[in-house]
Amino acid sequence: MATESPPGQLGVKAPRFTLPATDGRSYTLDDVRGPNGLVVVFMCNHCPYVQAALPRIVRDAQDLAKLGIGTVGINSNDGIAYPEDSFERMIALAAELHLPFPYLYDESQQVARAYDAVCTPEFYGFDSELSLRYRGRLDASRKDPLPEADRDLFEAMQQIAQTGRGPDTQHPALGCSIKWKFE
Repeated sequence: MATESPPGQLGVKAPRFTLPATDGRSYTLDDVRGPNGLVVVFMCNHCPYVQAALPRIVRDAQDLAKLGIGTVGINSNDGIAYPEDSFERMIALAAELHLPFPYLYDESQQVARAYDAVCTPEFYGFDSELSLRYRGRLDASRKDPLPEADRDLFEAMQQIAQTGRGPDTQHPALGCSIKWKFE
């Protein structure tokens, strides 16, 4: 089911985390931030919206790194109910695509809850002080990439790095709902 993200509460600090990554390490918020900001992407393996966006996510992460902005991917989906999103499959995807950023597993789903994440892919853009300045979409593409789509996330983060402020107009992310564990 397609889910749209709510507006971000701009100015809030990034919730801290320590999560295992597909490269065998654990990362904290401070490990993944860049000197000019951080993009946190809630993503997974199986969602068709994420699959369609992955080449552009990789492109933007590489371009943002040149601007001193870090990127991290976090999978919070229930890997038991959705085996394609298991940690083992995450490791395979990260290796296959040579992801240029850490891909972390939020098995407890506590990090997704702390960020109020609702869908994949969903993008959070933080400034150099780790204050939220952007919450929304990568671009106007959905499951079918639009070649001429504005690079909403990249342009927002470029502005944040230069001015400390996010864009006045922010568009919600749209993707698969996070697959919550039911207890």
